[in-house]
Amino acid sequence: MTDVSKLAERGTGINKPTALLNAFPFVDGITWAKGIDLETGRPIENEGQRPPLPAEGETRGASIEVSPPFLGGKNWNPMAYSQKTGLFYVPANHWKEDYWTENVTYQAGAAYLGQGFRIKKLFDDHIGILRAYDPATGEMKWEHKEEFPLWAGTLATAGDLVFTGTSDGFVKAFHAETGEELWSFNTGSGIVSQPITWDLDGKQYIGIASGYGGAVPLWGGDMATLTTQVSQGGSFWVFEIPDELLTASAQ
Repeated sequence: MTDVSKLAERGTGINKPTALLNAFPFVDGITWAKGIDLETGRPIENEGQRPPLPAEGETRGASIEVSPPFLGGKNWNPMAYSQKTGLFYVPANHWKEDYWTENVTYQAGAAYLGQGFRIKKLFDDHIGILRAYDPATGEMKWEHKEEFPLWAGTLATAGDLVFTGTSDGFVKAFHAETGEELWSFNTGSGIVSQPITWDLDGKQYIGIASGYGGAVPLWGGDMATLTTQVSQGGSFWVFEIPDELLTASAQ
């Protein structure tokens, strides 16, 4: 959480650690850092989480297990904020990786990283995790677990609803205060997009693109293997928010 007035000050550069008020983790099992230094804004690293260089004569170094993996506890997918509840809704993932350094060799069409990796599950019962947080205190208010990685963004509405999509194709609506799942619909392919909303002739609509792809099936290791069962697709779905869903969220 940042102080907006300090962040907007001119003449002190773009990166303003003094604007940082609070920082807290939104996933479990973080191994590479023990917190954020509120004075500098930088992570406080744990020793032993950077993989060593290959020994002389070797093509790769020793493997280190780290969590989250390089794809992060969350990635591109936007979290949402509700002015009504005062909560953030964070789409994230619980996973880890083995990673190691490699002698850098160029291969046309291949990633040029100087390292190798294999992403794995952190917990047996889920990978994706949707959580609601109070940004002032860092308190988690509720969570919802998903079997597959959660790679879609979230949308919070004034009607106390939170929408997101799942890698196994569901659009889901949750109660913004309690986290209760109120509605779901399977679109036939994985969702890795951002839900949007608009009003037309007094009715509110939700739109979301469905069609699986992106970083997880490409670089996801065990997660890529898991998601081979997800059907491919490419479609855009529009839903009118029914009155009964708005009624349920008001209770």
